[in-house]
Amino acid sequence: MKLSQLKPAKGSVHKEKRIARGEGSKKGGTAGRGHKGAKSRSGYSRTPGFEGGQMPLYRRVPKFGFRNVNRVEYTPLNLSVLQAWIDAGRIKDYIDTEMLYEMKFISKGEKVKLLAKGEIKSPVTVKVNKASAKAKEAIEKAGGKVELI
Repeated sequence: MKLSQLKPAKGSVHKEKRIARGEGSKKGGTAGRGHKGAKSRSGYSRTPGFEGGQMPLYRRVPKFGFRNVNRVEYTPLNLSVLQAWIDAGRIKDYIDTEMLYEMKFISKGEKVKLLAKGEIKSPVTVKVNKASAKAKEAIEKAGGKVELI
């Protein structure tokens, strides 16, 4: 077998449809584009949200509210979750955001806030971005400490 003798498998290559080449091709006249309108014309490109001249939905629905671009979102981490991890043996005596990322609790670059829901019995060092006063107090009471990044 030679490189010049290679052929595609039988039935895998189809003839190209010749559009707008006369009525005999069955795609003559309107070339498969229907009759009139923007879609039948060359240079047509659909813009998102265009509804044929009708007032588009995004303009019919009123705008309201305010979104603060400077808002910082924190992923909450409760004491009950910490205690459950300690009981399960997932953490020993130290946890930080890098470990939380490895445990798939947070995504890369997310910030964590420690909250006081639940209770903690084991001494543990927690390194997070933010912590509530009650959570700090509860961890220190259990013999651990909270470090803020």
